[in-house]
Amino acid sequence: MATASSGADELLSITVDKDHRVGAHLMRPASACACYVLAHGAGAGMEHRSMNAIATGLSTLGVATLRFQFPYMQRGSRRPDPPALCHATVRAAVTEATRICPELTLFAGGRSFGGRMTSQAQALQPLPAVKGLVFLGFPLHPAGSPAEVRAQHLSDVLLPMLFVQGTADALAERALLEPVIARLGVRAELQWVVGADHSFHVPVRSGRNDAEVLGEVLRGVAHWIKAHT
Repeated sequence: MATASSGADELLSITVDKDHRVGAHLMRPASACACYVLAHGAGAGMEHRSMNAIATGLSTLGVATLRFQFPYMQRGSRRPDPPALCHATVRAAVTEATRICPELTLFAGGRSFGGRMTSQAQALQPLPAVKGLVFLGFPLHPAGSPAEVRAQHLSDVLLPMLFVQGTADALAERALLEPVIARLGVRAELQWVVGADHSFHVPVRSGRNDAEVLGEVLRGVAHWIKAHT
C-alpha cells in the first residue's frame, strides 16, 4: 500500500458480504485533503471513460477518489441489484475508504443511480465518517415521467449535500428539483450547469465542449469539498 505522502493509484477488491466481492479503484494524489467515494451510474461501471475522467480531474484538484463496482456490474449484468445490496455495497466501500485513507476527510455520492443509492444508504443509517454527499446528476425521476418520489428519503439525510445538475437534464426537471432543494434548507446546495444534459454533455451551439464543462463541474465539486473539510 502506498503512503499518503507518495500518492496512490491502485486496483482493490472489497468484500460486501459472504457472496459478493467487487472491484474498486483508488486514485489518491499526494496533495489530497479529502476522499470522495464515487459510485457509478446504472449503465456504466467504475472504469468507464466518464468515471475515469471524473477521478482523474478531481485528483489534479487535490481530491482523492475511491470508485467501485456494484455487484451486478461486477458480474457483467445490465440489471441493477436490489436496493438493499446496493446500499450494502456503498457501505462496504465507505468502510474500505476509512481503512485505507484514515487521514482524509470522507465524502460519498456519485453519478446518477450511484448517487441515489448512496443517499438512500445514508438515510437508512449514517455512513461511517462521511461528512457530506455529492451528487453528479441526481436522477429525480425517469425521463418523461416527472415526479418527486425519488427525493422523499433526502429529508432523512442530515449531512451537507451538493447537487450538480445540468439545466437540460431530462431526469431532473428544474421546476421540480429546485423546490426539493429548497425544502432541504441549508444542508443542500445546487450547482446548475447551463445547457448540460444528464451526462453533462452540451450542444455545439453552446460554445463550450464537454471537457470544458466537466472541468467546470469538477472545480465546483472540489471547492465545495474543501470548504466542508
